Amino acid sequence: MSDATALEAALTGRGYRLTAARRAILAALAGSGGHVTADDLAALVHRRAPRIGRMTVYRTLDLLCDLGLLRPVYQGSGAAHYILMEDGHHHHLVCSRCGRVVEFDECALGELTEAVARRFGFRVEGHLLEFYGRCIDCRE
Repeated sequence: MSDATALEAALTGRGYRLTAARRAILAALAGSGGHVTADDLAALVHRRAPRIGRMTVYRTLDLLCDLGLLRPVYQGSGAAHYILMEDGHHHHLVCSRCGRVVEFDECALGELTEAVARRFGFRVEGHLLEFYGRCIDCRE
């Protein structure tokens, strides 16, 4: 779901209006590669559409999070980085020494997700998985 068209379809498919401001925000978000702080996204949007205010960007981020299309992550930098939840999930390897973040797409959590959902009577809608350790450069 890393392109603006897919994000637009996700919003309209859930009954939300697709305003010009939302289109600009979604385009900037997709163009950022799906990892961006709120302030960085507001700056990107402002360059493309100077009339769109910071609060409109923040409200749109909140909406996308409420819909499960985006998640905030906090990796020691203070400000949340918002990440797109491709197909409802996202995965990282995080180096606890240098802070390097590696994304990976492989997801073998199908059975585990189902087992956890059954055990706790929970309907899982997505997941964010982060493994912490040392990258190859920091291990040596």
